[in-house]
Order: sequence, then C-alpha cells, then structure tokens
Amino acid sequence: MSYAKGYSDEEVFSLLRPYVVSWFREKYSTFTPPQRAAIPLIKNGTNTLVSSPTGSGKTLSAFLGILDTLLGYAENGKLEDKVYAIYISPLRALNNDMYKNIVEPLEEIYKRIDFQQKIRVGIRTSDTSSYQKQKMLKIPPHILITTPESFALSLVSPKFSQKLTEVKWVIVDEIHELANSKRGAYLSGFLELYQNILAKNNFARIGLSATISPLEEVAKFLVGKDSDCKIVDARFVKDIDIKVISPVRDLVHASESQISNGIYNTMIDEIKKHSTTLVFTNTRSAAERVSYKLRKIIEQENLFDADMVGAHHSSLSRDLRLDIENKLKEGKLKVVVSSTSLELGIDIGYIDLVLLLGSPKSVSRLLQRLGRAGHHIRSISKGRIIVVDRDDLIECSVLAKLAKERKIDKIHIPKNPLDVLSQLIIAASLMGQVNDKKLYEILTKSYIFSELKYDDYIAVLNYLTGKYELESKNVYSKIRIDDAIKPKRGSRMIFYTNSGTIPEESLIPVFTEGNKYVGNLEEEFVEILTPGDIFVLGGKTYEFISSKGNKVIVKAAEGQRPTVPSWFSEMLPLAIDSAIEVSKFRGLIANMIKQQAKQSDIINYISKEYNISKYAAASIYEYVLEEYLFTDGKVPSDTQILIEIYDDEENRRNFIFHALYGRRALDALSRVLASILSDDLSTDVRISVTDNGFILTIPTLENYDIFKIFDKIDPEKMYDSLSNVILRTEMLKRRFRHTAERSFMLLKRYKGRETNLDRRQLNSEVLLNVVREIDNFPVLKETIREILEDYMDIKSAINIVKNIKENKIKIVVIGPNKIPSPFAHGIIIKEHADVVLAEDKRELIKKLHDKVIQFLRNKGFNIDLNYTEV
Repeated sequence: MSYAKGYSDEEVFSLLRPYVVSWFREKYSTFTPPQRAAIPLIKNGTNTLVSSPTGSGKTLSAFLGILDTLLGYAENGKLEDKVYAIYISPLRALNNDMYKNIVEPLEEIYKRIDFQQKIRVGIRTSDTSSYQKQKMLKIPPHILITTPESFALSLVSPKFSQKLTEVKWVIVDEIHELANSKRGAYLSGFLELYQNILAKNNFARIGLSATISPLEEVAKFLVGKDSDCKIVDARFVKDIDIKVISPVRDLVHASESQISNGIYNTMIDEIKKHSTTLVFTNTRSAAERVSYKLRKIIEQENLFDADMVGAHHSSLSRDLRLDIENKLKEGKLKVVVSSTSLELGIDIGYIDLVLLLGSPKSVSRLLQRLGRAGHHIRSISKGRIIVVDRDDLIECSVLAKLAKERKIDKIHIPKNPLDVLSQLIIAASLMGQVNDKKLYEILTKSYIFSELKYDDYIAVLNYLTGKYELESKNVYSKIRIDDAIKPKRGSRMIFYTNSGTIPEESLIPVFTEGNKYVGNLEEEFVEILTPGDIFVLGGKTYEFISSKGNKVIVKAAEGQRPTVPSWFSEMLPLAIDSAIEVSKFRGLIANMIKQQAKQSDIINYISKEYNISKYAAASIYEYVLEEYLFTDGKVPSDTQILIEIYDDEENRRNFIFHALYGRRALDALSRVLASILSDDLSTDVRISVTDNGFILTIPTLENYDIFKIFDKIDPEKMYDSLSNVILRTEMLKRRFRHTAERSFMLLKRYKGRETNLDRRQLNSEVLLNVVREIDNFPVLKETIREILEDYMDIKSAINIVKNIKENKIKIVVIGPNKIPSPFAHGIIIKEHADVVLAEDKRELIKKLHDKVIQFLRNKGFNIDLNYTEV
C-alpha cells in the first residue's frame, strides 16, 4: 500500500476529453485535492482508496475519469450492452443521491456535442421492481448502482450475472461504515468470489471513505491481502472550527433547571447566528426530546416558524426521513436534530453549523459529524460541543484537541465471521464450478478471511453438508461436495430470500411471574440483561428473572436501584484510543498538582491548550484537584487503575474500578473479574459498566483483598474463561439466533412465506441446547467470537491484564469509604439514571459533592473556587 501524490490541474485536464474539461471548468473551475490525486489513478485502472471529508468532491474524484472513458465510447457508438462500473453503497438513500450526481453531469455534458449513444445508469436494490429487473436484463445499465446485498444477489443470478463479467470498475462508497461490520465482511468475500469465479478480467477497486484510520488497513479491506492499492489521504483538506461550551459557569452547583436552560439558551443563540443548524444527540430518544423542546421554545419566543425544526433518526419511517432530507436540501428547515442517522454522506444541502449535545465518543465520529457543516472544500466545518457535566467536559475537551491534531481512533474490522462464511460458500456453489480447496484459496485472498483457519473452514463445510446430523431439528444440508461444491435443491431460493447480515430486531413483551403483561423492551436491551438485573419500565422498577423465546419474565422490584439504565443499549461506547487520551489528560493535570504548580498556571494551561473558557478550565482543575486530595494523590490515569472500595447506604460493598480503556474492553474485563469474585465469595455479583470505569457490587460488607484479583487471571486463558461466562448470558441466546439466521440454520423466509420471529427465537434456543454438546460447532463458535471481539473488545482487555502483569499499569486501592470519590460520582449516577428525576439526579451529585468537600475540610483542605474571579 502506498500514498498517492497530487497532480496539477493542467496535468489532470490533459487526461480528459475537451468537452469534459470545458464542462468541468465552467462548473467548478478547479479540482479539489482528492480529485487531483485520484482521477489520474482511476483513469489508469489503479486500485484506489480516497479518504476525505464530506463536501471535498469525493464522488467526482471516483466518477469523473470513469464517465470520461465511457463518454469516449458513447461518442463513437462503441458502448456495449453490459455493465462497465458498479457503485456499491450501504444506504439505499445514498443510491438515489448517486443517481442524481451522475445523471445531472451527464445531461449537462450531452448538451456540448452530439453523442451517438447515451450512458445508461440503473439502480438495483430491494426496492427495485421485478419489472425493472427484467428490463435491466434485456438492456443492462452501463453504470449499476446497488447495495452489498443486491450486489451479492446479482452475482448468483444465472442470467444477470452474465452482464457483469467484463466490469472495469467497482466503487465502494462509505467504506468506513461497512468495514467495521459483518456487512463489510460479506462484501469483502463477495468481491473475491466475483473476481475469481465470475469476472473475465481484473477490475479496479475504488473505495470512498470519510475520515478514518488506519488507512493501510482499510485499503487492505478494499483490495484483499495480495493486491496493491494507492491511498489518497485527503482527510484534512477542510479547516475545522470547533469549540467546547460549558452551559453554566459551575457544573457542580448549578441546578438541573439552570443547566437545562443553559443548554437550550446556548443552542438558541447559535441557531439564531446561523442559517441551518444540524444538532447531533447520541440516542434516538434524545433526538425526539430535544427537537420537541426546541420547537416549544421557538414557538414561545416567536423566533421563526416552529415547523422549520425537524427530527431524523433510524426509528422513524423511511418516508418521514426522506421528507426531512428533502426539506433540508430545499432550505425549508432551519434546524434538524438527529441521532446517528445523518452521519453518512447523504446529500442534505448546505449546513453552516453542527451542534453536538454531549460527547461523540470518538474522534472519527466527531470529524464525521463536523464534516456535515460547510458542505464545500473551501468552507470551514464549524462545530460546537455542549457538555452536561464535568466528565463530559473533560472528554469533549480532549476529543476536540485530538480532532484538531488529526489523531483518529483506529477502526475495528471483524475477522473470520463463520456465519458470513456459510453464505459465501453457498453463493460460490451457485456461481460456478469450484472445488473446496480452490474456494479456500479464493476466500483467504479477502483481508477479512486472510487468517481463516483451515479447520474452521472445514467445520463450516461439514455443517453445510449435513455432517452434524441436525435433520431431526429441521436443519438440512445446503451443499454437496464431489469434484466441486454444488448446491442442493432449494439452496438458490434459500439464498435469494435469506441472504444478508443485518439482523431483524424486535420488541419483546414483558410479563410478571403471574403472567401479567407489563410492556415491551427492545431486543438490544434484553440481550444485556442478566438474572437479578433491575430496570425501569413504564415508570416502575422490575427485576429480570429469565426469558423464554420472545418473552421476558420479571418480578416487581419497587424501591430498588436500577443496575441497567434503559438507554444503555443505545449509547455509543467511548473508543479505546480516545479513552486512553482522556486518561492521560487526567494523569497530566494530577501530576501538575503533585509538582505544586500554581492554580492559575494550571487553569491557564488547560484553557489555552484545550481552547475552552477560563471557567470551564477551572471546573476541570477543581475536579481533578478534589480527586487528588480525596485519594491522597492516587488519581487514575492511563498507567494507573484505581480500585475504590465504597460501602453504600444499603450496606453493599462496591468495588469501583476507575479505568479508561474504552467501554468495549471494560465490558469484557468486568465480566472476567466478576466471575472470579463470584466464585471466591460464592455470591452474586452485580456489574455496572460505564465509559469511565465499572462497579462490581456484592450484597454484603464482606472483606476481600481486591488488590490481588488480577493475580488470579491468566491472560492466555481469558478468551476461554470469558467464553464460558458468556455461555450463561441472555446475550448469547439472542446473538445465537442472529448467527443461526445468517448461517441459514434458521430461515427468515421459506417457500415464499415469512417465518415468525417469536417461533425463530424459540427454535434457536432449542438448537442452542443441542449444539452446546457439539465440539467447536461453527455457528456457536461464531456467536461467541462476535460477542467477545465485535460487541466487546477481549483483545484489548487481555492487553490491559498483560500490562498489569508487566507493571506497565499500576493497581492502587483506596477505602473502604462511606463516601465515594469525585470521579466515582458519574459512574454511580449512571445507575440511578432511571429512577430519579433529572432534578433529583443533579441534587444527588450536589449531595455527594458536598460530602466530598466536608470530607476534605475534615482533612484540613479548603478548595472551593470562586468562579466569578476565574
């Protein structure tokens, strides 16, 4: 993999036809940096990855050279009835945008000279009618716009696949969105099947991505392990203007209403200064709540028509989302509040400000959201992050600085998903004659499957050929193997109606033990529950007992504190690279305090280095100082984990682990430690995980040498021990259904009929009990891998333990105390988030803070800052 150089405008123009040049000069006058580097490469048929922000001309950098070549054919009447270029995007909405982005330039160019032929552009997705597909078969488009799933179906289609054998270019858009999921693994495998079974020639692979890292790994994902790729790194061609805003001077002592008013006043001030503002929240429910409140304020203050405020998130119907997108493009909206749904590059017209409510949880997501503002290469991407508490203030200040310094979190790319492998093997059997050894060679050319163990491959083949003898459970063989891998009767229809990787999520009804209906929970939420967990539903608290199929059983738990907040499954996890930087920052400020630097110098340093107001800097200083004095200097950092023993008012012992290493890694680590604690004390252990650490709670004030708990972990055995812990979880039951569906053990559609989701969940639990007894059964093995490596981050958790063993990370313990340390307040409050009202929550923070101040005064410290003097 190597990086591309940029060419001059004249050098690029010299490669293009005169009428394309005159059209481009008239419309754009000059090329953007990604265009200068990419167009010559693509014109030359070179594999190319282009990474640049929204509004930097990415689409044209990929397509201009292709259109120029095809126009040359059209000019001379030499366009054949076949597909020359395939454009693949993860969103159907993006596909419609793309159609406009290609067709409009073509229409404008056609006016310049007489062409003997026109370039045909066609869309083929699940929305395309069978009539349109038939039409496409007779007269194929020269440029095919599709999704990964429809691309796969095209390859196994006996007739339409023949129109794809001489494709010259395959463009994969929004590659950052695909690479970190099983959809990306699916596409990666299909690109290799396409290249090695169907295509008559090598085609160029072109990847388009927003800001992402590391580019070399994403390039390998695009082209496979053996091919070369030129990388166009234009991630930072647009300037950014980013500031972190604290809505009040004192985030601890302000009331909830003062903070809420401060947030909305700040938002209204910024909205009034700009023509169009895009507001990002981190959850769908927050997007609804914020848009509702904004409309009310705008109506009351008669600022502008409240109908110019819209909400956009994935739970809304497609029609409502499209309506919002179109109104934005047409300039009919002044404010749109979105969760994560507008992060992708759908064309939404000109946005001049992005507001973020709370932390985006990673630098790459921050830059992606920021890139929606100033939709032009010469515009500055302007963003403001409004924080809600002191943890948020520290996190956002660090993320904003990292964004300016271009330090981006590394992407996680899933490796060797065996459920996706099942679909690839069946697809290969439908595409042509290929034997099992040759297919292994083909699939391991994919970066995703480049380290696939041959034993795992054979296990999947054994499953698909029926060697595990599961016919009595209605699981039948899909292929047979003789001189080649061949499909069984019915396999083609099964593939057509069940392929793809996106799981079908459902709402799950909740009943009491007496079979009284309570309400519904989202499946994502149910999968994180363990027996004994307390949660809120319909304003009341319940204890989770068990689930049977698609039904949850609970009992009333009035007055008990929730262990899992209802929004937890929606929350974006803090990325590990960003988390470590936040941790370093806390250690840095603690070290300045230890070196006895002057208060004013530390505040000035934070304010200047992190570009925040003096009072926001004072808030951070005070926060770290309180922790420093409370813990006798044992402030947690990237090289020090603080374990705090806190005995709460209900006489439970809480081991609070202050560790900032990314929530996915903490999820894995906390479960391994909880298992040890549970075995040692023969008691149930409650786990509560946040971005800043986790709490292990035991029901009594039992003495336990928590300092030595890490001595009981062998890093080499962590994967297996956590696998055993996971086998007993609700998550395994839910995720097993997903992997069983992807592996075609359970069919979502069969013989033209939809199968019932509740029935599939019950059947999956029956199958799970059977396959538990089979050694290394691939579908169960994949379920565990997905949970440990994709949902959690077991590899980073293992590295943390290794670093502890090698003394690169120190363990320090304080307590037991009856008062939690300042850094523990946010972790504890997360548990209270559902039972107490926001006002009471703020009150609780104040009470805990007051206890800390009193505790410090008793030790002889007086540190109250006067914020008006800062």
